[in-house]
Amino acid sequence: MQKDTILQGNCLEILKTFPEQSVDLIFADPPYFMQTQGELLRTNGELFSGVSDEWDKFESLQAYDSFCKAWLRECKRILKNNGSIWVIGSFQNIFRLGYIMQDLGFWILNDIIWNKPNPVPNFKGTRFCNSHETLIWCSKNKNAPYTFNYKTMKFLNNNKQEKSVWNIGICIGNERLKDASGKKIHSTQKPQSLLEKVIMSSSKQGDLILDPFFGTGTTGAAAKKLNRHFIGIEQNELYVEIAYSRIEKVKTLSNELIQGKLETKPPRVSLEMLKCAGLLSENEKFYDKNKNFICTLTKNNKVKDKDATLSIHKMAAKYLNKENYNGWNYFYIFKNGDFVSIDSLRYGYEKLVNLKDTI
Repeated sequence: MQKDTILQGNCLEILKTFPEQSVDLIFADPPYFMQTQGELLRTNGELFSGVSDEWDKFESLQAYDSFCKAWLRECKRILKNNGSIWVIGSFQNIFRLGYIMQDLGFWILNDIIWNKPNPVPNFKGTRFCNSHETLIWCSKNKNAPYTFNYKTMKFLNNNKQEKSVWNIGICIGNERLKDASGKKIHSTQKPQSLLEKVIMSSSKQGDLILDPFFGTGTTGAAAKKLNRHFIGIEQNELYVEIAYSRIEKVKTLSNELIQGKLETKPPRVSLEMLKCAGLLSENEKFYDKNKNFICTLTKNNKVKDKDATLSIHKMAAKYLNKENYNGWNYFYIFKNGDFVSIDSLRYGYEKLVNLKDTI
């Protein structure tokens, strides 16, 4: 199966040609079946170009449901057992999609609210301004493993646990693809930053990402930038041409975040090993992240404050008023003029051992 390509044609027919368990991640932005009636006018009387494309029209809700069951069933077949799927929609269709996905055995991990700081207003003033869309994130079944880059997402959120509401502006300005007359090419083009967040959170470098409703290639552009592979399915020939042209200009990045280095489990190195390597010493002073002195390292590899001698984990929990806490993530030392976490010393130990092995 060729990677980094766009397959032109009907998604239902093309999905049937994929081998079972062949893709790591699926992002699907299906037709919303907007059911828009009549013309939408801006407050100044100008016509608003909403979603009036033929691909968004269905005879009935039943016809739409049948279509969605068919493509979702194929997606489940070709998704790897440790993969996951994201489906995006709005109030017109997201509840139907969620119902169908649960019926097919997908296990909902999260529903993510894409909150739009710059939404399209409700021109008639007859409803609340619709300022969000919903993404459903699912594993293949209740017990299936899946990729979630928790530490990476926490780091990107100023070292705070990432939440299920994402504030990302709609696709406007230079990012919005337009034709020679200035008209937008695709009526529902998503911002690339939204796709980058999806991909960074739930895939690994080198993974294969499928988008069965590829449009003008936002998923492919984000995948290439983040050093992942993609396969897109799109029936519109113009969209395919534009997507190829767009993706060709994207430069692939490579850094520790993209490589998933934050998700790598720390090496199994003890305080005793760090002492033997000269990275720690007896009576070493341990501090919290705010440089408050907490305790000292003892001969028997515990830590002692003015009241008690405990393990680094129990001591950290004591000062945080918790039952348990990972002391490797809590304590810091001053070393060679730098303020460093004791956790980083474990990686330093590994480098030191590897260096000695090469001598």
